[in-house]
Amino acid sequence: METALKHSVDEVLPPARLGLLGLQHVLAMYTGCVTVPLVFGAAAGLDTHTIGLLVNADLLVAGLITLLQALGVGNVLGIRLPVVAGATFTAVTPMILIAGQYGVQAVYGSMLAAGVFGILIAVPFARAVRFFPPVVTGSVITVIGLSLIGVAAGLITGQESAPGYAAPSKLALAFGIVLVIVLVGRFARGLVGQLGVLIGLVGGTIVAIFLGMTDFSGVGGAAWLGIAAPFHFGVPQFPPAAVISMCVVMLVTFTESTASMLAVGEMTGRPVTSRDLARGLAAEGVSGVLGGVMNGFLDTVFGQNVGLVGITKVSSRYVAAVAGGILVVLGLIPKLGEIVAALPGPVVGAAGLVMFATVAALGIGILRRVEFEDTGNLLIVAVTIGVGLLPVVAPKIYQSFPAWAQVIAGSAITSAALTAFVLNLLFHHTRRPQR
Repeated sequence: METALKHSVDEVLPPARLGLLGLQHVLAMYTGCVTVPLVFGAAAGLDTHTIGLLVNADLLVAGLITLLQALGVGNVLGIRLPVVAGATFTAVTPMILIAGQYGVQAVYGSMLAAGVFGILIAVPFARAVRFFPPVVTGSVITVIGLSLIGVAAGLITGQESAPGYAAPSKLALAFGIVLVIVLVGRFARGLVGQLGVLIGLVGGTIVAIFLGMTDFSGVGGAAWLGIAAPFHFGVPQFPPAAVISMCVVMLVTFTESTASMLAVGEMTGRPVTSRDLARGLAAEGVSGVLGGVMNGFLDTVFGQNVGLVGITKVSSRYVAAVAGGILVVLGLIPKLGEIVAALPGPVVGAAGLVMFATVAALGIGILRRVEFEDTGNLLIVAVTIGVGLLPVVAPKIYQSFPAWAQVIAGSAITSAALTAFVLNLLFHHTRRPQR
């Protein structure tokens, strides 16, 4: 009788099915998750060994936050829905800017501070979600995707000053991977159809081996089991501008995850209340604290896993818990991190190109729900995209500004988020003058 009354979200499936469905969730999000440390590490000039460490830390934190979201801790943390967490692309550009301006210690210090900020504001944010309508979220997510395409291009071509810059072999390999991803997406079905990026990465790496573009020499010396020491880069630093920038990133991440959590609630037949949402957002704040301490990254609810819940119609949160457990295990295998970190730039760049452009497309999809006629929303979107992409097309535009201002205004994501939020308040939450 008790089993009959149990909601499908709380159903514990047979072990074999639970394991396979959990593994499917990991496969669907794995490439997107590890792309973030690969892109950040390359842009920050870190060596292969250190990037491998970031990959492991990224998977470990993502696994822990996924477990926290699925299982929950009392009435404080975790939304208790089948959601899978992973590193957010939103933080990539601000982290690169902070690393260049203040060093990697400031990256993790500001992430730690943003995590605490996220935990503190989870409840008020859940109650004030009306200030982040689709016109704000869609504009910002579109800018996130567009602003990162240049990073993917840099990985494909290599450094301009280095030999072999934009070599035909690099471009051919990258475009070949994109073609594989497109063909898999067009003709494959089921699980294989969702793994186009992963298939492209594996196939591209095999081709790169024959082209002499790979160096896996560091893999042999890596341990099979281990974990990086907390604060690997040293004592964290907290430059105010860096902290403000990462706190804005946290707000954008909350906005993105709110939409995903509400969608999963609808799919599973368990509507998300403001209390549920606050617990889920607080768990993402914990990802900032864990990431800052354990050399990881801010996490968000992964959209591809939300889509997977819709496709499979499996509502059990224990499937997500199994996925979290698998991610934790993967995060404790340094040899795996070294393998991923040694992937050639053109291979990672090609996958990143598709992933980042997909983020932009998701933003455009959100904007389709916006009413543009006589609302001012068209101007909000236009100005947000314009201001957000200024530092992308003209990277030195704010070079005369103080260092703190460069970190905030020079980040496409931070500037877009602030612009969209302020313009939405101006157009939709202030009184118009009487004529």
